[in-house]
Amino acid sequence: MQPILPPLIILCVQTVVLLCSLLQVLAVDSINFGEHVENQTGARDSLSRRHHRVYQLYSRTSGKHVQVLGRRIQAKGEDGDKFAQLVVEADSFGSQVRIRGKETNFYLCMTRKGKLVGRKASGGNVECVFTEIMLENNYTAWMSTRYTGWYIGFTKRGRPRRGPQTLPNQQDVHFMKRFPPGEQPNLQHCSFTTVSKRTKRTQENSTSPDPHS
Repeated sequence: MQPILPPLIILCVQTVVLLCSLLQVLAVDSINFGEHVENQTGARDSLSRRHHRVYQLYSRTSGKHVQVLGRRIQAKGEDGDKFAQLVVEADSFGSQVRIRGKETNFYLCMTRKGKLVGRKASGGNVECVFTEIMLENNYTAWMSTRYTGWYIGFTKRGRPRRGPQTLPNQQDVHFMKRFPPGEQPNLQHCSFTTVSKRTKRTQENSTSPDPHS
């Protein structure tokens, strides 16, 4: 009996270690990472430096660009119009942003009645925060974070639509982000070389060793 006891103890210890490992794996798998990411995405980030980008928002319906003319908002701006240059400020870790007119310094906001207005300073006003949504047709929609389901939208004449009258599948809420003239990012020039079968065969013959050397 004496020589059999140590192997039994070792086997018991190994079994306990294996069970502990399995419990740790099950505990990790039970964590809802999706909920964690959603919470972090929706969290306000007032400490980090906000990311700013200057865009023009091209309206799919009016064929013009969104303008922030102080308190008045419309989508009648031509390409390069100074009132159509908008500063998009990241407001959180996710896709929540504030949209400010570069010329007027007014923020694009949505009232509780769904009306689009410009306000001088957004501060902590959540009516001036929108969620940027990339659509399958490569357009972008901007939904109010305060009033879920209400979108920035314009008619064919460039007049603002009220939030309750908008839907995500309407062309009225579809926009294309465009850089203002002169502010396009510098793209490095890329050169391409086309190699045909003939040139490839010539290169192989030129690199093959001379049998008479």
